[in-house]
Amino acid sequence: MSEIAARCMWMRGGTSKGGYFLKHELPADRAARDAFLLAVMGSPDPRQIDGMGGADPLTSKVAVVSRSDRDGIDVDYLFLQVFVDQAIVSDAQNCGNILAGVGPFAIERGLVAACEGETRVAIHMENTGQVAVATVQTPGGVLTYAGDAAIDGVPGTHAPVPLAFRDTAGSSCGALLPTGNTVDMIEGVGVTLIDNGMPCVVMKASDLGITGYEDREWLDGANPLKARIEAIRLIAGPMMNLGDVADTSVPKMMLVAPPRAGGTVCVRSFIPHRAHATIGVLGAVSVATACLLPGSPAADVALVPDGARKTLSVEHPTGEMSCVLETDGSGAVVSAALLRTARKLMDGVVFA
Repeated sequence: MSEIAARCMWMRGGTSKGGYFLKHELPADRAARDAFLLAVMGSPDPRQIDGMGGADPLTSKVAVVSRSDRDGIDVDYLFLQVFVDQAIVSDAQNCGNILAGVGPFAIERGLVAACEGETRVAIHMENTGQVAVATVQTPGGVLTYAGDAAIDGVPGTHAPVPLAFRDTAGSSCGALLPTGNTVDMIEGVGVTLIDNGMPCVVMKASDLGITGYEDREWLDGANPLKARIEAIRLIAGPMMNLGDVADTSVPKMMLVAPPRAGGTVCVRSFIPHRAHATIGVLGAVSVATACLLPGSPAADVALVPDGARKTLSVEHPTGEMSCVLETDGSGAVVSAALLRTARKLMDGVVFA
């Protein structure tokens, strides 16, 4: 393609990072937009040497943001996963980590006016139709990224960005449990097919012959294990109303084990073909919800606290992520919230 350019802010959102664009500053045609973003990231190439991507799915992400005309909503957010070594730009999922940067970005670009103290930004997630409310720190009406909040997987401390989610159940699959079952059998393995913000296949690590405490490098090198996980994923896709998932990034594959660091459950996540260094925000919500389903693989290994308002600590390879779930009288999850942070890394023009 001939050289084109667009204004872009590179941000870290949660434990991911990527490019944040205003919708009207990207090509309007989807094919042209995707070709531009592939060139920006340097895909397809395992090193992404000719682009801004970091040779990892967690650093090859895009947020497309625009002012919203929906009642009670400030901005619309479309998440795009730019594959590293394939010429694919996917909108098949949300990303709760990149979501953490959307509120600050909206304020930076003048889509939302900063308030005194803190600013709530209501965000419509176009991928699934969900709504999240991000609370952004704006002391004196000025956006700040500095603060005392720490999240595992990110060095140092930063301003907290609490994210509260609305109506997440079944956002991609049509129901919290798209098959209607707490447990389904796939390839001889008991799994929970669940979507509470992110379509996930949750299974016991021990049922796949591992402990669930292996590090990311070992998991990424375990090709027979990965092949078995992928075989399960390809069968699960149609069962979850996702169709053929061979070339998509969902469902995510979650291997659970008993906690060993004082948390609720230990998880090793595949996203879907590489082991995750941590766990995605909405993936954590889905796994935490699975822990509340009696008889599920997650419930079998989890240590769940009592009470209608539960803080479930999801342990992952580099720490933990705490999900605050509120349940109704029947035990159904009615709301979910998490703490993230974000930081502006660069603001300028990117070329392709």
